[in-house]
Amino acid sequence: MNETPPLRRGWTTGACATAAAKAAFAALLTGTFPDPVEITLPRGQRVAFALAQTGRDGGAAHAGVVKDAGDDPDVTHGALVRATVRRAPAGSWVIFRAGPGVGIVTRPGLPIPPGEAAINPVPRAMICAALAEVARAPADAEVTIAIDDGEVLARRTLNPRLGIVGGLSVLGTTGIVVPYSCAAWIAGIQRGIDVARAAGLQHVAGATGATSEQAVRALHGLAEIALIDMGDFVGGMLKYLRAHPLPRLTIAGGLAKMTKLGQGLLDLHSKRGEVDLASLATLAGGDAHLTQAIIQANTAAHAFALARQAGVELGDAVAARAWTAAAAVLDGTAMDLEVVLFDRDGAVVGRTDFTPVHGAPPARNRRR
Repeated sequence: MNETPPLRRGWTTGACATAAAKAAFAALLTGTFPDPVEITLPRGQRVAFALAQTGRDGGAAHAGVVKDAGDDPDVTHGALVRATVRRAPAGSWVIFRAGPGVGIVTRPGLPIPPGEAAINPVPRAMICAALAEVARAPADAEVTIAIDDGEVLARRTLNPRLGIVGGLSVLGTTGIVVPYSCAAWIAGIQRGIDVARAAGLQHVAGATGATSEQAVRALHGLAEIALIDMGDFVGGMLKYLRAHPLPRLTIAGGLAKMTKLGQGLLDLHSKRGEVDLASLATLAGGDAHLTQAIIQANTAAHAFALARQAGVELGDAVAARAWTAAAAVLDGTAMDLEVVLFDRDGAVVGRTDFTPVHGAPPARNRRR
């Protein structure tokens, strides 16, 4: 029996930027590019990177590292991460600049203040430590990080919504990319909440997909900054909101995913659990024929259609169940919570009233 080989881990953009910056700084001081170049990751591991590009230009040195994200479907896999390093006046320490393909922060609420290059705190600390290792003292240097095609790649990330313009963020808290850990997605959810809070928003909406996001935005007239792309990670969003609450939250999703939330699943991916059709059938009103039909349905959408044909609408009852599961995670906050179910056309098929999570269960909202 053949065993599936383990998924290969990769390196974060921050680790690649650190390696490139260290190699360029070493060349600036010694005239030689170390290749491969070793760096220390935040948890103490020593790892080496091959250089894909090197060069000198007057008083600057530059080096590039091709990002290897392992077996993770990272949008930056294969991108060339480049660092250009110049000397800075004594006492300047390390000055960070955004080169082509690296974004600039424009909104408050992120770990880096507006106007700064979108190079996160851990990569900044890694770069500072790497340069200090070369200089054997705190370094005074100007470091410009660039990512080839970063402005185009950034359109496939949450950066535009978060107010990071012109390119990608340089990320990484451990230096290592764990395949399919979805750490970047969870971080994007958290940063979206941070930006909404910093902007003083009173209401945000977490949606499972594009259809529900567009529909809930139209339903409430929300600004783009109020939309949280939670995908399957409703639990990650709710747990972060429990620690960083906002006055009002709408959870918006399709029939199957909101049914699974009502079952108590906080990760809505199909690999984490399926729709419990037998449980869904208990909402059908006790008709034995309809109950059996729902249990034997092919999908959640099929079950909803069968119930509708029999004159039974399951949406509000499913929304109420989903509300109860979500409210349990938010317990202890003063948030008002609403759950809305949308069909594939973006029409409302189930909804609760906005209700405080510490109060009584919500009324079923039949106002469509």
